[in-house]
Amino acid sequence: MRSKNTYEKIYDVVREIPQGRVATYGQVAALAGNPRWARVVGYALHVNPDPEGIPCYRVVNREGRLSDAFAFGGVNRQKLLLEAEGVEVEGNCVKLDKYQWKKFVF
Repeated sequence: MRSKNTYEKIYDVVREIPQGRVATYGQVAALAGNPRWARVVGYALHVNPDPEGIPCYRVVNREGRLSDAFAFGGVNRQKLLLEAEGVEVEGNCVKLDKYQWKKFVF
């Protein structure tokens, strides 16, 4: 059996983010196996091969900001997708204390 590549690990984590929650790039990186992969998470999400199955719009920066470079329709599309799940977006920012997914690496 072959081992998963970095992007596959990232996509597996992003698939786990529950509806109505967000995760940060750094959080996804840590859960995928390396807390230094935050930038790599951004690259992986930008080339997401399955936007319907891999909800990359649920990933925000460490301050809760939406991505200006959201690959699948821009910041407004990311905002609409999150709001459709009940996530409040104010000034292109999500309150992490309220909406961040509470899965952590131990």
